[in-house]
Amino acid sequence: MQARQESPPHQRRWCPSAAALACFVTLSLLVGGCAQDNLALDGLLGPAAPPAQSPPQPTTPQVITPAPPAAQPTPPQVNQPATGPAPRITVEQAPRLSPLAAAGIQPIKVGLLLPLSGSRPAAELGQEMLDAALLALFDFGDERLELLPRDTRGTAAGAVAAANDVLQQGAQLILGPLFRTSVSAVAPIARERGVPVVAFSSDRSVAGDGIYLLSFTPEQEVRRVVEYAIARGMFRFAVLAPDNAYGQAVVDETRQVVFEGGAEIVDIRRYAAATDTADAAARGLARYEERRQALLERRQELELLDDEAAKRELRFLENRDTLGELDIDAVVLPEGGAQLRAVAPLLPYYDVDLRRTRLIGTGRWDDPSIGKEPTMIGAWFAGADRAASGQFRQRFATRYGRLPQRLTSLAHDAAALAAVLGRREGGPDYTATALTDPVGYAGVDGIFRFRDDGTAERGLAVLEIKRDTLVTIDPAPNRFERRFY
Repeated sequence: MQARQESPPHQRRWCPSAAALACFVTLSLLVGGCAQDNLALDGLLGPAAPPAQSPPQPTTPQVITPAPPAAQPTPPQVNQPATGPAPRITVEQAPRLSPLAAAGIQPIKVGLLLPLSGSRPAAELGQEMLDAALLALFDFGDERLELLPRDTRGTAAGAVAAANDVLQQGAQLILGPLFRTSVSAVAPIARERGVPVVAFSSDRSVAGDGIYLLSFTPEQEVRRVVEYAIARGMFRFAVLAPDNAYGQAVVDETRQVVFEGGAEIVDIRRYAAATDTADAAARGLARYEERRQALLERRQELELLDDEAAKRELRFLENRDTLGELDIDAVVLPEGGAQLRAVAPLLPYYDVDLRRTRLIGTGRWDDPSIGKEPTMIGAWFAGADRAASGQFRQRFATRYGRLPQRLTSLAHDAAALAAVLGRREGGPDYTATALTDPVGYAGVDGIFRFRDDGTAERGLAVLEIKRDTLVTIDPAPNRFERRFY
């Protein structure tokens, strides 16, 4: 390498429609919960016991395909693109007369709290998540299901107003909101009314006591990819993380997984948002000063020797910046977006050989364009099942004419889950027993199930970044192991 410098280089309005307000649905989620599986289901069965003289076996979720309502066409399957005009629904605060109620049918009301106005990135994501939820409801479900979308405006106060509105209208389940502060604000209101919340925040501190997080948590993503790395002979880890709550969660989980796997963490470096602090952190992790000094001292030694071997070594060291390899098998870098593209190149800049040291990360790397950054080629991260998520992306694009953002699928699976549990025999079942069914559900990002603490356990794949694509190198599981309580 050549010697370096000291610093490196809206809200749209949905048209009212009686059919849309009825939110007729047809769903085909893989869902656990059949009585013959001998699992805790609908509060009717007790804990399952392992078969005599044999270890417990994983339970394969059963496909539940609802019968279409009378005089309705056969619903499309989950892997078929939806056809016809895009579904439309009115987003407004004033309650309206439900055509179902007028017909003597008791509707199943589900609130959906999303940022549909406010800051542009959040509002765009919120509108896209609403589109995904509507796609799920028009693909899967029950004519009784009535969706109540409400705008949180991206604020905690807006989320509280939206939650109060849907609760006053009789919502039996709330989907959303998106942000941690909004979830925290809505939680006590929903708990007081005994209405569960399936929210989209990734901060597990707001989960529990009736609040379920459908999101991908950094802890689970880190565990998956670090365990995979250890299984492939990587035992010395370093962490280069942002100095925030997300970064701390990654540091803590990495410590735990590395300890459990008999490996070790040799260094942890944190940085603030400013680029100069990331530069200093990367420089320190690379032990650049120490290795640079070792190179200068070796050159001085060789210059005192007047033999051909010394001259050959001096010529070899002319284009080196440092001397000695960095004894790190993998660097955990939990960053994303533009910040990732700014921080990752600092490591090879300070002579971290990425042919010997693997970069590993979290779902923040789940971006098809990430391979355009040469530093990231060959890096690993844990993410959603590509086959399942790819089908959803195609169906969304067919319906709406654009590809969805990564988090959009959460709203789809939340709405689909509401539809599945709303079809239960005897009426909708949004109890903790139903939501935490240990068999789990198969959504557009792969299988998931809720733990008792309200966080989602997901079946994740390990992906490797190539120049033009993301390649699955360890597939996501298609079923969970049984849990016994």
